This record gives sequence, C-alpha cells and structure tokens, in this order.
Amino acid sequence: RDTAASLAMLVGNVAVNAAYYGLLSRTSRFLFRHRVADLGKRKGSFVVAMVTWDFLYYWSHRWQHESRIMWANHVTHHSSEHYNLSTALRQPWSGYLTSWVFFPMPLLGIPLHQTARAGQLNLLYQYWIHTEVIDRLDPVSESVLNTPSHHRVHHGANPQYLDKNYGGILISWDKLFGTFEPEVRRVKYGLTKNIKTFNPLRIGYHEMADIARDVRRAK
Repeated sequence: RDTAASLAMLVGNVAVNAAYYGLLSRTSRFLFRHRVADLGKRKGSFVVAMVTWDFLYYWSHRWQHESRIMWANHVTHHSSEHYNLSTALRQPWSGYLTSWVFFPMPLLGIPLHQTARAGQLNLLYQYWIHTEVIDRLDPVSESVLNTPSHHRVHHGANPQYLDKNYGGILISWDKLFGTFEPEVRRVKYGLTKNIKTFNPLRIGYHEMADIARDVRRAK
C-alpha cells in the first residue's frame, strides 16, 4: 500500500509538472534573453550546469525544511515510514512553490536544455540512494558524494537527524554550510508526527490544509 501510494504521487507529480511546464518554460526563456552572463558558451559548460544545479538544489532543499509554506511541498516526500526505492518516487504536487530557486541558471546564460538535463540527472542520481541495502561506500565517495547512508539520515525523524544532509549529488555543500550529520544509529523514518494514510490527496496537501487551519485559528 505504501508503494502504491508513492506511485500515485509520482503520477500526480508528472501531471502537475506537465500543466505547469508552459509557464515555467516561458519564464526561463525570458530570463535567458535577459541573461547577465554566458556561462553556457564556455568550455565545460555542462559541468558548470551540473554543479550550479546541485548548489541551488541544496538551498531549495534546505529552504523547504526551514520555511513552512515550502515544507508543505516537500513534506510529501518524507511522509513514508518506509525507506526503499519506491520512496524516491513519492514526489510532491506543489513544485511551483520552489521552481524559482533555479531561475539564476538562465540568468547566468546556461541554456534551457542544459538546465533541464542537469535537473533530470540530479533527480536520477538521487533515486538509487533511497535504499537500506547499501551500507556505506568507500571513504572517498562518502566524503564527497551524497550516498545511501547520508540520505537515510536526511529521511530520519530522530532528533539528531532532523534537517540534515540536504545535498543532491554532492554532500560537500552540507559540510561547507554546517548541515552535515553522519549515520551513527538506526534511522526512524517518516515525520515527527506521522499522517497514517495512503490517500494521495491527503499525502499531497495535508500540510496546506494544516496551514489554512492554523491561519484561520490564529488571533
């Protein structure tokens, strides 16, 4: 049932992104026409695109944990109390809340096709790290890359694991900005207050409803 719910969230994510794609594409093209640099014309520009996306992803991911309205989007991905490859497919339905974080890429002159490819590869990389089957990689990889061990920590509801390890491909950002936490004890997955449902609509929008309730009740 948990896997079925994750697959339903993936289908909804694809549908919402398809509906939103036109506006996002037009905005990105507008920003590219008014770019302030031409990083996409330099040698190794795709490597620049990959690193830039990963850097912006770190901040997008971090802000989604630190801002409640942005958390309302990301909480979907954390709502499963299991951790396996299907958990990676549990994607949110409110990505329009965070798309703006990546607008610096066209502004810096990184072509739209490179931006899109960097985002796709970043997301694809993160698929395989949603597993308990792999313990740890070699020390060099563990020191630089986001790995299953590092990402298990990110999905933990244990107090010491909350709001840690935001990196996409590189864990280096967390070490640089002080949000890294190693895996030292078994991870308890899910939310600090689990929602206990497999209903896709509730998984996707329960935090939005809670925000609306709190605003309505606030003095």
